[in-house]
Amino acid sequence: MSEPAATHRAPPRARFITLEGGEGAGKSTQARRLAAALAAAGVPVLRTREPGGAPGAEAIRALLLGGGTGWDPVAEAMLHFAARREHLTRTIRPALDAGMWVVCDRFADSTLAYQGFGQGLPRAVFDALAALTLDGLAPDLTLVLDLPPETGMARARARAEAATRYERLGLEFHARIRAGFRAIAEAEPARCVLVDAARPVDAVADDLRALVRARLGAPLPP
Repeated sequence: MSEPAATHRAPPRARFITLEGGEGAGKSTQARRLAAALAAAGVPVLRTREPGGAPGAEAIRALLLGGGTGWDPVAEAMLHFAARREHLTRTIRPALDAGMWVVCDRFADSTLAYQGFGQGLPRAVFDALAALTLDGLAPDLTLVLDLPPETGMARARARAEAATRYERLGLEFHARIRAGFRAIAEAEPARCVLVDAARPVDAVADDLRALVRARLGAPLPP
């Protein structure tokens, strides 16, 4: 009797995962760890960030984060969406079309939280800019790293890096941002998951892997 043919499970289709949260929440660390876990499991993955992720977008990032200049909230949101359009067309969409998973440190929810909840950008302006630039693209899963702004700002100050323009803003601003991210997560539970980021890094990383495995079918070990 002949042996049955071996069966091979097809790799899961390309997915777009974003990590969101306030300053010091650990997004960059957790994006790096999640992407490494996916790669170790044989999933083709690209890790990227916003603002940035493409040459033109990185140039806009330097304007947004590096100086003391403050913009009108509409102008500032336009800069973020200009960078995001470059990022989407030159990095994110080509990677997804090539079958890669994309893990992104911030995306459009950050503009809604920072410029909308934080700076008073009207929601209609945000929605119009998103409709113009995103071509309907939305993350498959958004992991919102949540912690008190006092904790996040203390972590940010402890880094051996110059403070960004956003990090230099006061606690009231960062409290509005946290409330914004929590409201976004509550409004879209099918896409967003709120994760307690005040815990040790390893515990948060374990939770994120479990969420990506459960929500998206990633072949990640327990």
